[in-house]
Amino acid sequence: MEVIDNFLDKDNFKILQDNLLSYNFPWYLTDGVNVVGDEFFQFNHHFYKEFKIMSHLYDLVEPLIKKIDPISLIRIKANLLTKTEKIIEHGMHIDQSGKSIPKSKTAIFYCNSNNGYTKFENGKKIESIENRLVIFNNNLYHSGSTCTDKKVRIVININYFPR
Repeated sequence: MEVIDNFLDKDNFKILQDNLLSYNFPWYLTDGVNVVGDEFFQFNHHFYKEFKIMSHLYDLVEPLIKKIDPISLIRIKANLLTKTEKIIEHGMHIDQSGKSIPKSKTAIFYCNSNNGYTKFENGKKIESIENRLVIFNNNLYHSGSTCTDKKVRIVININYFPR
């Protein structure tokens, strides 16, 4: 596992953050966080999936992709969770509907600072600090959480094959 603070330069980070926190950004309600129909909900925006660009706003994540420098992308998805009264963990999972994809990586980019986190099955927690990136093997179970100190918690999940 690798944690990188200040991953993007200030200008590219500010453009990305301002857009994701904008009232005009197209967020889509999803019935479930880990699986459709679980007891939670979130808003998300798919930038890339099924081997194609899915969003007219893909250029916003290009600085992330250039810096990660993957051989190939699997999925890029932004997740927005709303503030809750107490922190809620959504349960351990691996990305891509529970399918471990050999030799692939997951990167989580934290778009805003808040008291939410990503927790791994070994108990390690990565705090949500803006412009932080954590990279780990796709088969590592993890759980996201809500936050209690900001209106929203926004992360970008990137699943890819590394060089």
